[in-house]
Amino acid sequence: MATTLPSLNALRAFEAAARHLSFTRAADELFVTQAAVSHQIKHLETQLDVQLFRRLNRALMLTDAGQALLPSISEGFQLLADGVDRIAQLGHENRLVVSTLESIASEWLVQRLGRFRLLHPEIDVMLSISDKLVDFQVDDVDVGIRYGPGNWPKVIAEKLTEETIFPVLAPELLETGVTLTTPKDLLNFTLFREQGIELWSEWFAAAGMPDVADPKGPLLPHSNLVLGAVIAGDGVALGRSFLISGDLKNGRLVRPFEASISTQDAYYLVYPQGKERQQKVRAFHDWLLDEVALTDADLANL
Repeated sequence: MATTLPSLNALRAFEAAARHLSFTRAADELFVTQAAVSHQIKHLETQLDVQLFRRLNRALMLTDAGQALLPSISEGFQLLADGVDRIAQLGHENRLVVSTLESIASEWLVQRLGRFRLLHPEIDVMLSISDKLVDFQVDDVDVGIRYGPGNWPKVIAEKLTEETIFPVLAPELLETGVTLTTPKDLLNFTLFREQGIELWSEWFAAAGMPDVADPKGPLLPHSNLVLGAVIAGDGVALGRSFLISGDLKNGRLVRPFEASISTQDAYYLVYPQGKERQQKVRAFHDWLLDEVALTDADLANL
């Protein structure tokens, strides 16, 4: 005679409470009240006729029965999630949605995607451009490329590369007759600033001029706008090495001084747990790491 299975709600409440060893945190995760979690677990214990938790004064512990049950329940929910994910991907198995910042897309990613299409013509890449962090449980996104600290919750964040920051300008600007032999000479040029990344004073300190305050100059909201103005010969800006590697390589930008500064942030590939098992994600992951390695090599040889 087949055993009657407990309700999925009761099993989910048990799995979350056992993982967190907290009814409160389980309730937060499941968007229900603590009382609802407690009720579901009591119902489960009654149906199974076992005690699953030891409720201590300020702690929660699994009993032997609870410890025996947890691995099977966790594995079962993962299998269910994988099955639902496979169904959700039907009709979209060859579409890869990549979320990233406008700067990363326009200054680095787009001009390299042709090589990915040559390697994987069966995969259609769609870019989702946003400054907001992706919520993989809500947004129709497979992976993200982000710049930041890398400690985002509920995702795997795989570091791609770090970067350095230094002044860059169009080579035509050197032909205007304005002297540019020392870092101090930069103060004779228009110095562009990127909103949120105003690091001129830090760079001048690294170049041996600690008393120079952040200069006043045009403040633009995005790095691609800053670089567009600099490439047009309108002034000088602090370039982010990873994003401007192509412009340095082809001579659209030049670096007048070796001094540079680093940041604590880096570039990351982010995706939810389990996504890496999809073939299209693995293909993009491997290709992306190769492209980052090529960019790092170009920067090292400049």
